[in-house]
Amino acid sequence: MEDMTRTQYIQLVPEEIEGASTVKEVLASVYAALTEKGYNPVNQIVGYIMSGDPTYITSHKNARALIMKVERDELVEEMLKAYILSSGWDGNGQAD
Repeated sequence: MEDMTRTQYIQLVPEEIEGASTVKEVLASVYAALTEKGYNPVNQIVGYIMSGDPTYITSHKNARALIMKVERDELVEEMLKAYILSSGWDGNGQAD
């Protein structure tokens, strides 16, 4: 017989949250959800990073829950890395 005196906690994790394993994947999923809903994804993501207010991110496709699983400094780090790589900077901070 089951012990009914204990509180049971069940956490359901949507596929979108389970599937995104890297910060890059999280950003891509959130960007897509914001775009799909008609928001300016850059403005919304910057608003979230600067304020920490999750309401900048839509709950569409669980984007809000997904982005909250990543630390904001990790989001900034990933975006800065992508910017540096796309700019072609060498080891001395100079563009190629």
